[in-house]
Amino acid sequence: MINDQTKINGFILNSVSLVFNIFACLISCIIFLLILYHFYYNHVKREDKISIVLCGHIYLEILIYSLMLSSMNIQSILGHLYNQSFNSSSCTFLRYLAIVLLGMLYLNFLNQAFYRLIRIVYSQNRWFQSLKLYLILPMIEIIMLTCILLCILVPLNGVTYLPNDHFCYPTLTNIPSILSTAFVVYIGPLCCISFIYMHITRFIHHQGNIQTLVIKQRQSRDLLILRRILIIVNLLLHLGIPGMSLIIMFIITGEENPLLARIVLFPVSVSQMGLSVALIFSIPQLKNIVLNLRPPNTVIPVNQTVRGTVHIKTITGTQ
Repeated sequence: MINDQTKINGFILNSVSLVFNIFACLISCIIFLLILYHFYYNHVKREDKISIVLCGHIYLEILIYSLMLSSMNIQSILGHLYNQSFNSSSCTFLRYLAIVLLGMLYLNFLNQAFYRLIRIVYSQNRWFQSLKLYLILPMIEIIMLTCILLCILVPLNGVTYLPNDHFCYPTLTNIPSILSTAFVVYIGPLCCISFIYMHITRFIHHQGNIQTLVIKQRQSRDLLILRRILIIVNLLLHLGIPGMSLIIMFIITGEENPLLARIVLFPVSVSQMGLSVALIFSIPQLKNIVLNLRPPNTVIPVNQTVRGTVHIKTITGTQ
């Protein structure tokens, strides 16, 4: 049993996380609908479509995953206030799905990094710059990721109901299960993303002295975008650091924090909110879509104003 002070701390963590998750849901839902709107009315340039599609995949993942995190926060708050139990097969199924969605979030960022690698470093390869490829790729990835995670989690009983937290979640003290899942969902994709962006940065710096002015300007723009994307990579990195740190501490000391699951989920909620905002300022194509929401300034042509003035003077003179 956990003491009253620990329950209060857990309630505060849940409440703050719920606010962050609701904010992430609202932002990601608005941006995703804007992307659909611009695609439906064909407002997206042909060369920008792949970048916008990749952003749409990411925002859809953030939206669904934040909704799941919000449901976990609500369950925990209700369980804390009314001592309700939410132990059911649907609870376990949804947490398996949440793990798959978290893995897909990292894979979508990996797809985005891969596309930038092809566009900047291997621009002659047109097959990997096909819109159809990036529409089909997430479907293939989610099937493969689901099979891999189920093969890891189900035999090891990775997802269980946590009575103190009142929701289902991977058992963080089940070391074989959690380390295997962390490698597939978090460590592997993040290492690939970091390697790709380091390779792109080295390529741009290496090509800087032997290219024409036009290509230099384009590469300077790409380098600026990469610097902004580093913020996103840092958010992805910090998303898992607290959880991994607590797991390492548990391995060393053998003592489990009663709020372990909620402490692990708190930075995830913060990162979801940060990602939903940071993407807008990091991806120029996405930023242009958001800026188009502003009402255009009405400008009256000078010649039209002059003609109107002359017309008024003519009428006045006639009278």
